[in-house]
Amino acid sequence: MKHNIKITLLLLAMFFVTQLIGIFVVSHYQPKTIQLITSDGNSTNVTTFNLPYGMDPPQDVQPKGVADIAISFAIVFFIAVVLMLFLMKYKADILIKVWFFVVVILAIGTTLNSIINKIPYASLIAVFLAAPLAYYKIFKRNLIVHNLTELIIYPGIASIFIAMLVSWTKTPILAVSIILILISLYDMYAVWHSGFMQRMAQYQINNLRIFTGFFIPYIGKKQKEAIKAAKSSPKKMKNKKVNVSVAILGGGDVVFPIILAGIAFITLGLIPALIISLGATLALAGLFWLSEKGKFYPAMPFISAGCFVALGVIYLLF
Repeated sequence: MKHNIKITLLLLAMFFVTQLIGIFVVSHYQPKTIQLITSDGNSTNVTTFNLPYGMDPPQDVQPKGVADIAISFAIVFFIAVVLMLFLMKYKADILIKVWFFVVVILAIGTTLNSIINKIPYASLIAVFLAAPLAYYKIFKRNLIVHNLTELIIYPGIASIFIAMLVSWTKTPILAVSIILILISLYDMYAVWHSGFMQRMAQYQINNLRIFTGFFIPYIGKKQKEAIKAAKSSPKKMKNKKVNVSVAILGGGDVVFPIILAGIAFITLGLIPALIISLGATLALAGLFWLSEKGKFYPAMPFISAGCFVALGVIYLLF
């Protein structure tokens, strides 16, 4: 293995644990049909996911075809990327941080609400718990808080997207599979051709002092030797810097397999969802094994491939 094995195993563990947390959160936001009495006295069936903060999909949206969902996703994703590029170009750091801060609060609040939903005012309590975590993550740069909150951010985000996909299409697994293909193609282009993903990661780390994904700095053998030399002769090493290596895994690489696993949980059951999470984790492990230190790789093509192999296994077994 070409990387620090401890760091690699830690990244894989955090990735897999986040997938499991995602399945747990989705289990609390499964669609339920309830009967309501309208103002004119008639009864009507309404599907609800019980998402907090008004995140439930609108009831009056008719299910769309897979092509419509894919096009809608592509348009929204394109707008988000263009907006991010625009804000980066004009160095609107405060605006980006506020954007991230709001998203993180809602995401963590959604996850925590699924855990404490039996408590009165659970959604309100969840927001009050989420706010200081989001503040330390975005504005205080605490490494432990950053990575721990990553574990509960993506399950919350995924549960919202799952509710939309399940509500707006009759074939959500097919829809999210096409989305995985699209995002994988984009990831390859953004990493290997345009370099946008590298620039965005560097901008987040250097300018915003945050990163949307798992972030683990570590020092290698040479850096350890340099630090040891600095301690033994501090005057000689006074103006020398020690470079710190960083292992990162983007948030999109984490959230998309949760979306597929969550939809599989709702439509097929727990075991298929776990198989997809395992397939995604093994594929990511394969990428780590093949990749070279110091190079950027698009993770989504590998993760998507692992998800599709897992789907094939599921349809063969179930």
